[in-house]
Formats: sequence, C-alpha cells, structure tokens
Amino acid sequence: MRVLKAAVVGAGAMGGGIAQVVTSSGLPVLLKDIDPRQLDAARTHIEGIYQRQVHRSKMTAGEMREKLDLIEYTLSYEGFDKVDLVIEAVPEDVEIKKRVLVRLDEVCRLDAIFATNTSALSIAEMGMASRRPHRMIGMHFFNPAHVMKLVEVIPGPETDRDTVDTVQQFARTLGKIPIVVRECPGFLVNRLLMPYLNEAVNCLQEGAATAAEMDAAMGPAGFGWPMGPFALMDMLGLDVCHHIVEYLASQYGERMQEAVLLKALFDAGRYGEKNAMGFYDYPGGERSAEVDVLIQSLRDQRLVTKTGLAFSADRLLACLLNEAFRCVEEGIADVDDVDLACIAGLGMQVRKDADLAPMGPLEYADEVGLDVVLHRLKCLEAEFGRRFKPAAILECKVRAGDLGEKSRRGFKEYTT
Repeated sequence: MRVLKAAVVGAGAMGGGIAQVVTSSGLPVLLKDIDPRQLDAARTHIEGIYQRQVHRSKMTAGEMREKLDLIEYTLSYEGFDKVDLVIEAVPEDVEIKKRVLVRLDEVCRLDAIFATNTSALSIAEMGMASRRPHRMIGMHFFNPAHVMKLVEVIPGPETDRDTVDTVQQFARTLGKIPIVVRECPGFLVNRLLMPYLNEAVNCLQEGAATAAEMDAAMGPAGFGWPMGPFALMDMLGLDVCHHIVEYLASQYGERMQEAVLLKALFDAGRYGEKNAMGFYDYPGGERSAEVDVLIQSLRDQRLVTKTGLAFSADRLLACLLNEAFRCVEEGIADVDDVDLACIAGLGMQVRKDADLAPMGPLEYADEVGLDVVLHRLKCLEAEFGRRFKPAAILECKVRAGDLGEKSRRGFKEYTT
C-alpha cells in the first residue's frame, strides 16, 4: 500500500512537527485538534520551521508556500475518509488515545492504517480499542521531529505485514530511518534512555555533583553526548520524563524505580523549559535555589540520603548499557539496530581525544571490554542494589571469553 495522503490527530509540539515533516516530503496532510488555539500555535510553529529554511537559502519563498498549502488545519474529522494513514499524537494517556482510535475507526476507510506516536504505551491495547488491530502500529518520532532522523516502528501482536512494510516505506519517504522494534514497555530508546536520566537524578539528590557539573561531564566537552542529562530532561519536559519513568517502574520494577527528586519536581510544577523552571531556571539555564531547597527538604525528611560519593560517568552509563544488553537478550532489536537507534534517536557519541565519534552502547561496551563493564556493574550492584544487577547475556559472554574488541568476539561482529 502507498500512502498518498496522511492525517495527524493532535497539534501539539510533536503533532505539528510530524505534520511539517509530512509536507516536507511533498504529501498532503490533515492536522486535527480540538482546540483552535493549538492549531494556531501549530501553524506558527510549522511556518517558523519553513521560514528558517528560507532564511538559510534551503528553499525559496514560493517553495515554502507550496509546502504550507499542503496542510489543512481542522477541528473536525471531515476528510478523514480519504486518508491512507493517520498518526495519533494526542497526550500520552492511554484512555485518551483509545477514545481517539474508536472515533477514527468510525470515520476512516477500513484499509486505513492507524499509527500511534506513543513513546511507551501498549500497541496491543490500542490495537484492540481501534477495532482493527491488524492495521494498528506504533510510529514513534523523536523531538524535534523535523530534525531527528529515527522513527521507531512497533508492530502489535496482530499487526499485519503490509502495515509494517507500508509504515517503514512511508518513514523512508519522510527522510527518516525506521527501525522495527518488538513491543515492550518503553520500546527501545526510552527503555535505554530513562534509566540513564533517572540515575543522574539519583546522583544529584545524593550530592555526588551539581547538575551543571554532571552536564559538563557527560556533554560534548566531556563524555561526548550532545547535551548533559539535566539539560536534556529540561528540554524533554520533566512532566514527560516523570510519566515515562513512572510507567516503566510499574512494568519493570525496582531497577526502574523513579528517583524521589524527579517526582518531587513534577509535584512542584517544575516541568523544564516549557514553563521556565526545571532542574535549572530559565531563561538562561541558571542553577535553581528552589531545587537546592527541595533537595535539602528531601534529606531532612530522610527521603533521600547524602552519600558523599563522587560522581562517575560510569554509573550513569552502566544503566544504559545493561538495559541495552537486556534488549538484545529479549530480541527487542538486533545489535546493529540498538546502536543505530541510540545514534540516530539520541545523538549518542563518544569523545576520543579531540574528536567526537558516533557510537552506540553495544559498540562502546565492546570497546571498553565486556569484562570491564561486568566488573563495574557488580561493584555498583554491591554499592547501590539490584538495579545494577548485570544482564544474564553479559555474564554468559564473559564466561565464554567473548570480551569485545580485545578478544575479537563480543556483541558486534569482527573480521579476522
């Protein structure tokens, strides 16, 4: 099946961004919301993206107008009977999403594909609500949608082959890199990223270092990530991070347990850049006295403990690496796709002297040495508990002498 016309339901930052990406490929799109103000904000956002491209001489004003004319903004479902694919991008609440899918089933053609932009919720559950589980699929774009290349494609248990193939080809038409991921809570990228971010919050509440110190240590001038964990969480939204970590903890248990400070910041209404206060105060990204007071309050209530331990980048990376091992072990994605997802979806890179090298977690683990990674995890488990318990596949590989680059056998393949 070819997608000749698409629709997006939900005109928030992600929905508007996805609609812009669709028009950038030359395809028409309906962009629906229930709030006219949200549609106006999406219009402004999309026009701004194209206007910047004109200013950079990447397109002419006439070409911009042609792209903008491909978008129809609407408060109704009129015209949805003519679309081939609908991308649902409403708030990350499964009950809201299910209500939207029930309505879409009433107004769309029987062969139309329903794709959800959820970052973590169950495709199987939404497929049942849609009444067409064979045409239901996850299509998870990354923020900002017009910049980030990765799209996670997540089939449900009843999704048919044509739906998977169509969505992969559609993603490529949009200039994206589609990676098929087996359904699990958090899918692939958020399942790897959130434990890393959550562990950074644990370090902050324990007094291992300040947010600025850890951002510097993990950022481009340090380990090499495009930005540090606290700047990233403020950009993503602490409300979004809280909801995802809370959900992952409900599914995976102790190793994903939300840091007390993250929940406290959410409860205090500190959501990050979107409302000018997160781990940092905005504009400017300054250290927040209010966050310092909140941390001290949590310590006074004995909800967190100041450990006096120094910050280590290895502690944050261990969470991400260990979850990557588990994803390979469970068949969520293959080794190359795990690495590609982290490079294309997170911008993961590693500093090597004066250079920054794109590198995924499994290639990085092989380079460090799987025996070294295993030793670090065991030390961290002894110090902090079972959230650092090494994945079984890692222990098996080390016992077999598969140590990574130094043994020419690891997670990646090596030529002799």
